[in-house]
Amino acid sequence: MITFSNLSIEPEEIVDFLKREVLYKEVCQKIIYQKIIAQAAIERGITVTAEEIQAEADNMRWANRLKKPSDTIIWLTEQMITVDDWEAGIHDRLLAQKLAEFLFAKKVDKFFAQNRSIFDQFVLYQIVVPYEQVAREILYHIDEEEISFYEAAHLYDIDERRRYLCGYEGKHSLGSLPLEIATVVFRAPVGEVLGPIQTEQGYHLLMVEGYVPDEFTPERRQDILELLFKDWLASELNYRIRSHLMLGKHEFATDDNRLAS
Repeated sequence: MITFSNLSIEPEEIVDFLKREVLYKEVCQKIIYQKIIAQAAIERGITVTAEEIQAEADNMRWANRLKKPSDTIIWLTEQMITVDDWEAGIHDRLLAQKLAEFLFAKKVDKFFAQNRSIFDQFVLYQIVVPYEQVAREILYHIDEEEISFYEAAHLYDIDERRRYLCGYEGKHSLGSLPLEIATVVFRAPVGEVLGPIQTEQGYHLLMVEGYVPDEFTPERRQDILELLFKDWLASELNYRIRSHLMLGKHEFATDDNRLAS
């Protein structure tokens, strides 16, 4: 039984809640991922020291403005966890980071070089309207120079924020956009109005105002490292699922052979 603000919650209620919120699979997947990480770290001799845990705990105290030990205890109590729980979580995160570095630190540069276009950013403007006919009429008036793209966005876009910004959507990379839009704007001529493109939001008219080549910053390196590590975890999980299924089939066949004999 778990107590929250003097109210009791059964563990089964938490499981039922996660299922109703469609979070159950996600949580189970994260637990399996942690097991995969722990096993892979043991196989490669990767460990986390008490000093490393302490240093990360100090960083977290600073980030959460926990100046005194008593502040930390109060904060942990509010989170309904103990010091041991907190340090165990820190250990798991540091272990995952070390394993990711071990597996992919030497592959990040190559991945960036081969996939740079994925990370290049472009300055995107767009107009979104609810009907295709409206989008085509706006495009016609823009092509005939009866109205500018920016004026049309200010008048007709369904999004209030974009109307105020005359269609400015911001800087984006291809990976941050829906596939339908990313496919169209990939290396689109600067200043050319594209569309209409249909998505769940409506019908889009798009214009790329300029490209911003990406740089290999520490932040970008970390993004790529996390991407490669997530892909590795997913492949490891799929491998274990397939292995488990094959083992089950083998055991089932063995039982059938026993019955036949």
